[in-house]
Amino acid sequence: MTIEPIKPRRGRPPKAGRENTDTREMLIRSGTAVLTEQGFAAAGIDGILRQVGVPKGSFYYYFDSKEAFGLAIIENYARFFAHKLDKCLLNETLSPLQRIQAFVDDAARGMAKYQFARGCLVGNLGQEVANLPFNYRQQLLSILTEWESRLSHCLQAAQQQNELAASVDCDALAAYFWSGWEGAVMRAKLNGNAQPLTQFIHFFLAGLPR
Repeated sequence: MTIEPIKPRRGRPPKAGRENTDTREMLIRSGTAVLTEQGFAAAGIDGILRQVGVPKGSFYYYFDSKEAFGLAIIENYARFFAHKLDKCLLNETLSPLQRIQAFVDDAARGMAKYQFARGCLVGNLGQEVANLPFNYRQQLLSILTEWESRLSHCLQAAQQQNELAASVDCDALAAYFWSGWEGAVMRAKLNGNAQPLTQFIHFFLAGLPR
């Protein structure tokens, strides 16, 4: 990922010998990890700064506010997740429905890598949307719409290959998938295992009209 340089602002300069864009990217990566575990309200800037080794006075050199920092994290996560989706849902070596299964399997491995402490950033923030800055809501909705569109195209491919009945509304089915998926991810964090994910995809695929 490449972050465009930002214009210097007044305030304490960053540590010498460290590229501005590299530090900004590390802050975003560290913030992403914290928000996928704790959410926005519980996330502390101080802990993120300590992880990256940036003095507290330097934070506002890179971001105007915690709100701006959160938006940068959301945008970064959206790019990351879109890449993961495309890697699975555009994999033409698999049938369309197998691609959806592959996405779930990959997500389960990703959650297991962090002992199911990390969930979906969009889902986490969606649960506390009433307490978030107003513009976060539209950003989160826009991301979910993009995910639904990607999955809808995969489901349309399944129709073309006779894996899915032609009468199915793929847009509505994709929206249904993501609603169920976010619940499954939340339950996987609670359980500390992948069983909710495997159960969800089993019944989702088994219930599709053929």
